[in-house]
Amino acid sequence: MATILITTDYLHPGDDVDVMLRERGHTTVHSPASGTRPDGEMATLLASSDAAIIASEPVTAEMMDAAPTLRVIARSGVGYDSVDVDAATRRGILVCNTPGANRHAVAEMTIALLLMCARRIGETTEGTRNGHWPRHDTRQLRGATLGIIGLGPSARAVIDLARAFGMTILVSTGHPDPALAVTYVDTRDLLRDADFVSVHSRATTSGSPVIDAVALAAMKPTAYLVNTARGSLVDENALADALRNGVIAGAALDVFTSEPPDPANPLLAMPTVVATSHLAGQTREARVEASVAAANSVIAALAGQPADGTVNPDNKDK
Repeated sequence: MATILITTDYLHPGDDVDVMLRERGHTTVHSPASGTRPDGEMATLLASSDAAIIASEPVTAEMMDAAPTLRVIARSGVGYDSVDVDAATRRGILVCNTPGANRHAVAEMTIALLLMCARRIGETTEGTRNGHWPRHDTRQLRGATLGIIGLGPSARAVIDLARAFGMTILVSTGHPDPALAVTYVDTRDLLRDADFVSVHSRATTSGSPVIDAVALAAMKPTAYLVNTARGSLVDENALADALRNGVIAGAALDVFTSEPPDPANPLLAMPTVVATSHLAGQTREARVEASVAAANSVIAALAGQPADGTVNPDNKDK
């Protein structure tokens, strides 16, 4: 019935998602994304596709122009800033994501990174491996103030876990929920008062960072920054300068402006930085939930039915 391109690297021929799609008469084409593709490869793959299930690789207007039969792009994840949504809307292409599918995975990773920072686990591990017996000055999460920027599903899951650790929780958001037992403040006050700042907001429409040199200067010198959301939300050059000059104590980054980051990125060499490879939402359980949700969105869209997670409902339906 339809040809569905699958580039998410953890989806494979014969797995549950593949079987779901084939049982409905669709043809699947697997081309896992691994690093940067050769120029033109993604456009060629999309050119003969009716739908695509992707991870975070770019889908541009030019690629869509080369894909006259493309009807739906489904992200097996939350962020969709790698897809030119405006271009898709103009071309009648539905864009879907899977909000909340990885919320518990992201929340657990966020707490893990908070603990890595608070207890300086990375530095201690490195020192012990090198024959030392480190005695760093560390702190507990209990009694500390956690500032959360954004209030999506992942942030809400972080709140639940942070509360169990006995943390005081501040939230900066344009959409406060009175039902949550947290204190809502503006971002300036959050940066000033938090011992840990965790970013959970969407990428800004302008592409400008939420955490820049001014924001970092507003934080406590003993504070830590955690970003499991989008690399573009943090000015990496400003962060490197802040860490060199002791403006803040450290940072934990699961996302970077460019992924994978340049090996020469100074943040990677700093002992006060915990760096991971965009894995916050990548547990086995979260992958299953996200990939099944993406497949269901594709199935619905191809059948002319409403698709969950649609981010451009006003597209000019083909």
